[in-house]
Amino acid sequence: MSRIGKSPIAIPAGVTVEVNEGVVTVKGKLGQLSQEFSDVSVKIEEGNVIVERSSDQKNERSKHGLYRALINNMIVGVSEGFTKELELVGVGYRAANQGQKLDIALGFSHNIVLEVVPEVKVETVSEKGKNPIIKLASHDKQLLGQVAAKIRGFRKPEPYKGKGVKFVGEVLRRKAGKSA
Repeated sequence: MSRIGKSPIAIPAGVTVEVNEGVVTVKGKLGQLSQEFSDVSVKIEEGNVIVERSSDQKNERSKHGLYRALINNMIVGVSEGFTKELELVGVGYRAANQGQKLDIALGFSHNIVLEVVPEVKVETVSEKGKNPIIKLASHDKQLLGQVAAKIRGFRKPEPYKGKGVKFVGEVLRRKAGKSA
């Protein structure tokens, strides 16, 4: 049985959870999120959200922990929010933003201009002597990860010098260069 799916999700103060015909809607101080679900039942009991399945079929077992984790991420997102930080490692790599427009120089012939969705807040930090950092914040964990992966995909870190766009705290596997 799913160990993740069995544990109940506590609903913090200021968050409301509604279940209507296969859709869970979570509202909080940072926004509102909704998620469709199937093959499991979602109940609200005594300030907790409980995800249960009706049988031990493979399809239901596979979705039990998944929907519990998605609902937990929604509750944490609307109450606290999520952040990701990306670091630009390389000579001449720069990042600047004007509102939701992110302008990144990654060593290509032209700068990359990315219009970030309004649900994700963008902030750039450029200090002298340090690598530029792009800070992303949102209440939607899936959308935040998708935007961060898109930015990282413009120039992934290479294994020899480590140049590229990487997550802050990410450990890269480094290779030795040519041995003379």
